[in-house]
Amino acid sequence: MSVNKPTNITTADKADAKDKKDSLLERASGAFGLDKLTPAAVPVMLDADAKKKFAPKRAPQPGPAPEEKAQARPVAEPEQQPVPEIQGRRRSDAQPAVQFSGERHPVSRDLLREQGLIDPDGGASRLLEEFRIVKRQVLSLASAEGTAASRRVLVCSPHPNEGKTFCALNLALAMAAERDSEVLLIDADFGKPCILSKLGLSHETGFMDVLADPSSHVEDHVIGTDIPGLWVLGAGARTGRDSEYLASERTWEVLNRLTRGAPNRMIVFDSPPALAATPASELAKHVGQALLVARADVTGQVALEDAIDLLSACPDIRLLLNDATFSPSGRKFGSYYGYGE
Repeated sequence: MSVNKPTNITTADKADAKDKKDSLLERASGAFGLDKLTPAAVPVMLDADAKKKFAPKRAPQPGPAPEEKAQARPVAEPEQQPVPEIQGRRRSDAQPAVQFSGERHPVSRDLLREQGLIDPDGGASRLLEEFRIVKRQVLSLASAEGTAASRRVLVCSPHPNEGKTFCALNLALAMAAERDSEVLLIDADFGKPCILSKLGLSHETGFMDVLADPSSHVEDHVIGTDIPGLWVLGAGARTGRDSEYLASERTWEVLNRLTRGAPNRMIVFDSPPALAATPASELAKHVGQALLVARADVTGQVALEDAIDLLSACPDIRLLLNDATFSPSGRKFGSYYGYGE
């Protein structure tokens, strides 16, 4: 704690002899023993003659040379703004959004039920309720991000036979039930394509044919189904250079064309296993969400960690547990509606 030392301050009674017109600075100077500040002897008002006397003279500004006056200065052209890029890729927003049209092909409901897939005409079930939860989280993230990439979802697994195609099909079927959106399911498992056959459909061309032919339009290869809101794009012909085509600029152009100007369109990719083929890691660069399918009691932790590392180009990776027979919380979706009891 510090104590201020008292200071001998001259009061008003003892300062009668001082000039009443002293300023605050002058009075402070006398109180604290400083040199007295003397104000400058400048008159308060200056008459007109004095103003002219004390006013500084302005130096004449040099005018432009005669030849400079005759020459007209060229107007600088505005600089061209660079085309914005996304992750090093040029955007092509000038093209309009594509619309899917054409004949709709029937999907065999009996075939869906035989494979244990969601029946779009079968009402609520345990399987449908489970994928409604997955769907809602995927749609919520796409709505929050609001970008074209966030509306592209990659469904993958570390190894074969872990249920990635099963989950991709059910997720697309669940999304197709949304009233204000549509879903395009793309078979990107070029080595072992099976999306079309599981739906009872067939088509000669598909995704790889569009990537290999720069003159083709992707909407011409999309297949319509009789399930409202569901569209399918097959894998196409095998080329042996799947990863190279996916890493090309053509892939960015095709996917941007599919999602540009279509905020209510979701795209689901069924890709090859991440640890078995390289296209999965290339597709991860084009999507904003990835669902990594792990089969209960089959998929190991090391395999999941390696797959996540290969898919690290995707900003949002979530694990999806498949074929689980035990729920710690006792959750049994579908039994409330009379299913699974």
